[in-house]
Amino acid sequence: MSNDLFQVGSYTFNSRLIVGSGKYQDFATTKLATEASGAEMITVAVRRVNITQSNEENLLDYIDPKKYTILPNTAGCFNAEDAVRTLRLAREAGGWNLVKLEVLGDTQTLYPNVVETIKAAEILVKEEFEVMVYTNDDPIVATRLEEVGCVAVMPLGNPIGSGRGLANPFNIRVIKERAGVPIVVDAGIGTASDAAKALELGADAALINTAIAEAKDPCLMAEAMRDAVRAGRKAYLAGRMPKRAFASASSPSEGYIWD
Repeated sequence: MSNDLFQVGSYTFNSRLIVGSGKYQDFATTKLATEASGAEMITVAVRRVNITQSNEENLLDYIDPKKYTILPNTAGCFNAEDAVRTLRLAREAGGWNLVKLEVLGDTQTLYPNVVETIKAAEILVKEEFEVMVYTNDDPIVATRLEEVGCVAVMPLGNPIGSGRGLANPFNIRVIKERAGVPIVVDAGIGTASDAAKALELGADAALINTAIAEAKDPCLMAEAMRDAVRAGRKAYLAGRMPKRAFASASSPSEGYIWD
């Protein structure tokens, strides 16, 4: 497994777990949970979390950019124009080129606005951003975003922050089977078994925030997610046994010792 690297755009990682930085009680807890997760990439909502102002508490005082890849995201954007402007500012401020694009449709469901997402992706790709893009679990939309030039497609498992697991495992599998870029399950994962399932289906990685940040013990949950992602990946590579309608004895049917 030492050579089973996660490659996205021009970046290479050992860990297939990406963590978020929101919803923690403080930056100190964010740091401890991130360390426990074994993740090498952490996504940051540029519009909500301070990573540029030095005159106030800054996430980067706790999360070392030399150790972790910072993945700016456009959480809180509801149109292509705002999303593009946000990531332009992020690149200007910190030089970040690998970014996470999400353009939401409303504040209740937090489902992606696919039309605005595609529009923003087209602009950002032309401006040579490496775009990881949050979208719904529609295989047709996933293919379109790959055609636009996104370096990774991130279908939701369920609505953001819901913790309900994978609503449609079949679609995740179809998206993966048709994709030529990494597929990262983003949103909906609530516990370790959800993360393992996502990787077992073939997802290249999982992005997890709320399930860790809102756990009673965030650091312990971060460790659980780390191990679940590793286990799911190993199971996928190993190839599971076929499902059968009837029992199949695990012992040989010949050579019994009879009284």
